[in-house]
Amino acid sequence: MKRILTTAAALSVLATAAFADGHGKNPMVGGAEMFAEKNIVENAVNSADHTTLVAAVQAAGLVDTLQSDGPFTVFAPVNDAFAALPAGTVETLLMAENIDQLTKILTCHVVAADVMSEALVGLIEADGGVYDIATVGGCTLKASLNEGMVKIEDETGGIATVTIADVKQSNGVIHVIDKVLLPAM
Repeated sequence: MKRILTTAAALSVLATAAFADGHGKNPMVGGAEMFAEKNIVENAVNSADHTTLVAAVQAAGLVDTLQSDGPFTVFAPVNDAFAALPAGTVETLLMAENIDQLTKILTCHVVAADVMSEALVGLIEADGGVYDIATVGGCTLKASLNEGMVKIEDETGGIATVTIADVKQSNGVIHVIDKVLLPAM
């Protein structure tokens, strides 16, 4: 596959990536500094915006996986994204009898590769504006650009926006998103 990256598109996405400063430091997420030498779980537990995601990862038994070497790209929904689900959804998913469904949803947010925003923009452009992303959970997400922002469409047609990109981790990268991505059920 040929990778094409236009400077204008890359700068547009990177300009909205919410970097902490212009020197390549990781951005603050949920009021906490993210450290590139820590793994995905070690950083996520410090983000006030990701307490629901962390609780779900713990309930699904995915902590060890997301602390392993990876590399992983995690599209990490904020608490407000979980709160926007129908009432009672999160509580139901956290029940022991629903762990398989919870695991499926969570692993549909994970890619078994280290995909920074610049590379993702290049893949989107090389594929004519939409790039299919295969996830660890077997879902296919569709990445595109809209007004300079990376959008991720799930298998139900829901669309999340990457609000903070390129949060480097020792075992991959996190891209913060504003919606929970759902698999086709």
